[in-house]
Amino acid sequence: MRYELFYWPSIQGRGEFVRLALEEAGTDYVDVARERGHGLGVDAMLRLMNGPELSQPPFAPPFLRAGRQVIAQTANILQFLGPCLELVPGSAASRLWAHQLQLTVEDLVVDVHDTHHPLAMSLYYEDQKPEAVRRAKFFTEERAPELLGYFENVLQRNPGGRGYLVGRSLSYVDLSMFQIVAGLGYAFPNMMAHLAPEIPGLLALHKRVAQRPNIAAYLASERRLPFNEDGIFRHYPELDA
Repeated sequence: MRYELFYWPSIQGRGEFVRLALEEAGTDYVDVARERGHGLGVDAMLRLMNGPELSQPPFAPPFLRAGRQVIAQTANILQFLGPCLELVPGSAASRLWAHQLQLTVEDLVVDVHDTHHPLAMSLYYEDQKPEAVRRAKFFTEERAPELLGYFENVLQRNPGGRGYLVGRSLSYVDLSMFQIVAGLGYAFPNMMAHLAPEIPGLLALHKRVAQRPNIAAYLASERRLPFNEDGIFRHYPELDA
């Protein structure tokens, strides 16, 4: 099946979690908003979101079109793609566990976003900087250690997991955790250096995923956008104190 991914073209954002799964699987997909031509580009994404074509429209990107289906919300998309791309174990219990972990990843993503936009998305960072500093202090000292420690514990408790979070082989949750570690390393290098002794399994997982052939090729390509101060993971030194 040919997939169409819809997400903002200038940032990694939440779309990157879906993109990593598609890239790892080596599947055929179109990054619609990044392309130009008939039926492509940001305008095409907005028309599908806001136009009359869909009876069940998505609220916001990312969303995925697979045949006649349009699936939104990152965790929901990955729950759909996991079996299709062989990125989740076969049992119903394992798939539910993977979805539960992915929803917890989404909690962490929200926490990261709120370090630089704790009041409102409609305000510039500079308009809420004092609040951001306070929020980032909570994140770096309490929330991030708590959540990363949880995922480290899950990794260590996975029986026969070979260093993976779900089952005995790579899943979409592992790819998402790779993105979390990479993003936090960019946004909060001091925090991650401080936490490194407490999360050796997650750091090893990040390294192992980066070395997988399809992921390594993707990371070296122009398709992998660099982190920047418009996305979820932003490096403001005053927040990493």
